[in-house]
Amino acid sequence: MMADRRKTRQVMVGGVPIGGDAPITVQSMTTTKTYDVEATIQQIKRLEEADCQIIRVTVPDKRSADALPEIKRHMTVPLVADIHFDYRMALLAVDAGVDKIRINPGNIGSRDRVKAVLDKVKSANLPIRIGVNAGSLEKQLLEQYGFPTAEAMVDSARHHIDICQEHGFEDIVVSLKASDTRLMIDAYQLFSQEFDYPVHLGVTEAGPAVSGTIKSAVGIGTLLAQGIGDTIRVSLTDDPVKEVQAGFEILKSLGIVSKGVTIVACPTCGRLEVDLFKIASAMEEKLKNVKTPISLALMGCAVNGPGEASHTDLGIAFGKGGGLLYYKGHSVGRVREDEAIDRLLELIRKFESTEGKD
Repeated sequence: MMADRRKTRQVMVGGVPIGGDAPITVQSMTTTKTYDVEATIQQIKRLEEADCQIIRVTVPDKRSADALPEIKRHMTVPLVADIHFDYRMALLAVDAGVDKIRINPGNIGSRDRVKAVLDKVKSANLPIRIGVNAGSLEKQLLEQYGFPTAEAMVDSARHHIDICQEHGFEDIVVSLKASDTRLMIDAYQLFSQEFDYPVHLGVTEAGPAVSGTIKSAVGIGTLLAQGIGDTIRVSLTDDPVKEVQAGFEILKSLGIVSKGVTIVACPTCGRLEVDLFKIASAMEEKLKNVKTPISLALMGCAVNGPGEASHTDLGIAFGKGGGLLYYKGHSVGRVREDEAIDRLLELIRKFESTEGKD
């Protein structure tokens, strides 16, 4: 059973609310060189098509900052500027019209530089994300704790929240990311006991698609199930569109969102008489852009197949060479294996056209 969601303050990133009672949003970040405007816009369009709700780009230098107005002009979702080391890039990004600034306290520099960024974003009525990262904690915290700990990460966040509060700035989102899933969970739990700022969840540098998705699902999913989390990013060494897809799958698995097709498929065993691996893979690919909430059962035999298929919106319970099709809980006939994908797609189109209503 999921815990009630933690009550947090709400900030606006462009027209998208984060925190409070707003829906949990899914974010990603481009992998292009930001100054390559055409490539960056193309990737952003793909992310938007995947329903990414907030998109971040890196702004390491002036030519990247100079590209932001043109990039922003082509976007339909909020744009976040990711700033490391050179605080002046944050100032330029604000002037360029971004919707939020993300800074890493461990490498943004002195208190005066943080103040300069705060003054700038406050004048533009923008929020910031304080992005604490276990891999780049401030030197004094590493000396104090000896190595990255949850307490050190929260101390880093607290220090920079104090600076913000001293300047009357409260439009803050906080992240406490680590590549160690257990450390990440501990840091967010500890932070949430003390602060009511909205939090951005993520396991940083999670890795390639399979292992990275698993680590992220464990870390992000654990916290969401505890009611912690207002926006998420699954960080993968892969196409950022896969980050968005993984993010929504995490939310769907917890019943937080209802979006697209949820496939229920058996793990297979010696009773299998059809190529369910091929069918499931093909259906997942063909249905990746479907927006209507649909549950689809792809079952390999008669043991659990009919039950599962009749309890989802659509389904098929396979036997030797084919299977029984189910639509809204009722059997609608038998189909051969080589016809199964086409018939399922027909039923899905029918379901979409009626939005799941009789």
